[in-house]
Amino acid sequence: MCRENLEIKDIDGANRLACPECGWVNYNNPRPVVVAVVKNSSGEILIVRRAFEPAAGGWSLPGGFVESGEHPEESCLRELMEETAIKGKIKRLIGIYTYRSRVYGFLLVVSYEVFAEKTEIKINREILEAKFVPPGEMPYLIFASHRKILKEI
Repeated sequence: MCRENLEIKDIDGANRLACPECGWVNYNNPRPVVVAVVKNSSGEILIVRRAFEPAAGGWSLPGGFVESGEHPEESCLRELMEETAIKGKIKRLIGIYTYRSRVYGFLLVVSYEVFAEKTEIKINREILEAKFVPPGEMPYLIFASHRKILKEI
Protein backbone atom coordinates (compact mmCIF):
# COMPACT_ATOMS: atom_id res chain seq x y z
CA MET A 1 0.00 0.00 0.00
CA CYS A 2 2.89 2.35 0.77
CA ARG A 3 5.06 0.92 -2.05
CA GLU A 4 7.63 -0.61 0.28
CA ASN A 5 8.90 -4.07 -0.74
CA LEU A 6 6.99 -6.86 0.96
CA GLU A 7 8.71 -9.42 3.15
CA ILE A 8 7.67 -12.88 4.24
CA LYS A 9 6.77 -12.85 7.93
CA ASP A 10 5.27 -15.34 10.35
CA ILE A 11 1.87 -13.83 11.13
CA ASP A 12 -0.74 -15.82 13.05
CA GLY A 13 1.29 -19.00 12.56
CA ALA A 14 1.55 -18.72 8.76
CA ASN A 15 4.11 -17.28 6.38
CA ARG A 16 2.54 -14.21 4.80
CA LEU A 17 3.74 -11.33 2.66
CA ALA A 18 3.72 -8.19 4.79
CA CYS A 19 4.96 -4.62 4.58
CA PRO A 20 7.73 -3.81 7.08
CA GLU A 21 6.89 -0.10 6.84
CA CYS A 22 3.11 0.22 7.18
CA GLY A 23 2.23 -3.26 8.48
CA TRP A 24 -0.13 -4.21 5.62
CA VAL A 25 -0.54 -8.00 5.33
CA ASN A 26 -1.41 -9.90 2.17
CA TYR A 27 -3.90 -12.53 3.36
CA ASN A 28 -4.18 -15.13 0.62
CA ASN A 29 -7.90 -15.83 0.92
CA PRO A 30 -9.75 -18.45 -1.15
CA ARG A 31 -11.74 -17.50 -4.22
CA PRO A 32 -15.45 -18.42 -3.97
CA VAL A 33 -16.89 -20.70 -6.66
CA VAL A 34 -20.43 -21.99 -7.11
CA VAL A 35 -21.61 -25.28 -8.59
CA ALA A 36 -25.13 -26.24 -9.71
CA VAL A 37 -26.53 -29.75 -9.52
CA VAL A 38 -29.50 -29.76 -11.89
CA LYS A 39 -31.66 -32.84 -12.37
CA ASN A 40 -34.31 -33.28 -15.04
CA SER A 41 -37.64 -35.07 -14.53
CA SER A 42 -35.94 -38.43 -15.28
CA GLY A 43 -33.37 -37.91 -12.52
CA GLU A 44 -30.52 -37.30 -14.96
CA ILE A 45 -27.86 -34.76 -13.95
CA LEU A 46 -26.68 -31.85 -16.09
CA ILE A 47 -22.97 -31.86 -16.97
CA VAL A 48 -20.92 -29.58 -19.20
CA ARG A 49 -17.71 -30.10 -21.16
CA ARG A 50 -15.42 -27.13 -20.65
CA ALA A 51 -14.03 -25.10 -23.56
CA PHE A 52 -11.29 -23.25 -21.64
CA GLU A 53 -8.63 -23.90 -19.03
CA PRO A 54 -8.49 -25.00 -16.40
CA ALA A 55 -9.49 -28.47 -17.54
CA ALA A 56 -10.43 -27.62 -21.14
CA GLY A 57 -12.25 -30.58 -22.69
CA GLY A 58 -13.11 -32.10 -19.30
CA TRP A 59 -16.58 -32.74 -17.95
CA SER A 60 -17.83 -30.88 -14.88
CA LEU A 61 -20.97 -29.61 -13.24
CA PRO A 62 -22.03 -26.11 -14.37
CA GLY A 63 -20.71 -23.26 -12.26
CA GLY A 64 -18.13 -20.55 -11.90
CA PHE A 65 -16.79 -17.71 -9.80
CA VAL A 66 -18.86 -15.55 -7.48
CA GLU A 67 -18.61 -11.95 -8.68
CA SER A 68 -18.06 -9.06 -6.29
CA GLY A 69 -21.32 -8.02 -4.64
CA GLU A 70 -23.18 -11.21 -5.59
CA HIS A 71 -24.75 -13.67 -3.20
CA PRO A 72 -23.54 -17.21 -4.00
CA GLU A 73 -27.12 -18.26 -4.87
CA GLU A 74 -27.30 -15.46 -7.46
CA SER A 75 -23.93 -16.51 -8.85
CA CYS A 76 -25.03 -20.12 -9.17
CA LEU A 77 -28.17 -19.22 -11.11
CA ARG A 78 -26.28 -16.67 -13.25
CA GLU A 79 -23.56 -19.17 -14.17
CA LEU A 80 -26.17 -21.83 -15.00
CA MET A 81 -28.02 -19.36 -17.25
CA GLU A 82 -24.83 -18.09 -18.91
CA GLU A 83 -23.45 -21.54 -19.67
CA THR A 84 -26.62 -23.44 -20.60
CA ALA A 85 -29.51 -20.91 -20.93
CA ILE A 86 -31.35 -22.87 -18.23
CA LYS A 87 -33.26 -20.74 -15.75
CA GLY A 88 -33.32 -22.31 -12.32
CA LYS A 89 -34.37 -21.87 -8.72
CA ILE A 90 -32.26 -22.84 -5.73
CA LYS A 91 -33.75 -25.85 -3.91
CA ARG A 92 -31.11 -26.28 -1.23
CA LEU A 93 -27.50 -25.89 -0.26
CA ILE A 94 -25.72 -29.21 -0.80
CA GLY A 95 -22.46 -28.28 0.87
CA ILE A 96 -19.30 -26.22 0.97
CA TYR A 97 -16.02 -27.76 -0.13
CA THR A 98 -12.42 -26.76 -0.70
CA TYR A 99 -10.33 -27.33 -3.77
CA ARG A 100 -6.79 -26.36 -4.72
CA SER A 101 -6.57 -25.29 -8.35
CA ARG A 102 -3.25 -25.13 -10.20
CA VAL A 103 -4.49 -21.99 -11.96
CA TYR A 104 -6.51 -20.13 -9.31
CA GLY A 105 -5.09 -21.38 -6.03
CA PHE A 106 -7.32 -22.22 -3.10
CA LEU A 107 -11.05 -22.25 -3.92
CA LEU A 108 -14.10 -22.33 -1.68
CA VAL A 109 -16.74 -24.34 -3.58
CA VAL A 110 -20.40 -23.73 -2.69
CA SER A 111 -22.80 -26.25 -4.24
CA TYR A 112 -26.53 -25.99 -4.67
CA GLU A 113 -29.26 -28.29 -5.88
CA VAL A 114 -31.16 -26.34 -8.52
CA PHE A 115 -34.67 -26.91 -9.88
CA ALA A 116 -35.15 -26.14 -13.57
CA GLU A 117 -38.68 -26.19 -14.94
CA LYS A 118 -37.48 -26.23 -18.56
CA THR A 119 -34.31 -28.11 -19.40
CA GLU A 120 -33.68 -27.09 -23.01
CA ILE A 121 -29.94 -26.43 -23.32
CA LYS A 122 -28.25 -23.68 -25.33
CA ILE A 123 -24.52 -23.51 -24.64
CA ASN A 124 -22.31 -20.42 -24.66
CA ARG A 125 -18.67 -20.05 -25.78
CA GLU A 126 -17.35 -21.37 -22.42
CA ILE A 127 -18.92 -24.78 -23.02
CA LEU A 128 -18.23 -27.33 -25.77
CA GLU A 129 -21.15 -29.58 -24.92
CA ALA A 130 -23.83 -29.96 -22.26
CA LYS A 131 -26.17 -32.84 -21.56
CA PHE A 132 -28.20 -34.64 -18.95
CA VAL A 133 -26.84 -38.07 -18.01
CA PRO A 134 -28.12 -40.83 -15.72
CA PRO A 135 -26.11 -40.96 -12.46
CA GLY A 136 -24.91 -44.50 -13.32
CA GLU A 137 -23.51 -43.33 -16.68
CA MET A 138 -21.68 -40.27 -15.39
CA PRO A 139 -18.36 -39.69 -17.19
CA TYR A 140 -15.29 -38.81 -15.18
CA LEU A 141 -15.69 -35.29 -13.74
CA ILE A 142 -12.43 -33.37 -13.93
CA PHE A 143 -12.75 -31.62 -10.55
CA ALA A 144 -12.49 -33.69 -7.36
CA SER A 145 -14.91 -31.35 -5.59
CA HIS A 146 -17.59 -32.08 -8.22
CA ARG A 147 -17.13 -35.82 -7.78
CA LYS A 148 -17.47 -35.38 -4.02
CA ILE A 149 -20.63 -33.28 -4.44
CA LEU A 150 -22.31 -36.02 -6.50
CA LYS A 151 -21.44 -38.61 -3.84
CA GLU A 152 -23.29 -36.53 -1.26
CA ILE A 153 -26.58 -35.96 -3.06
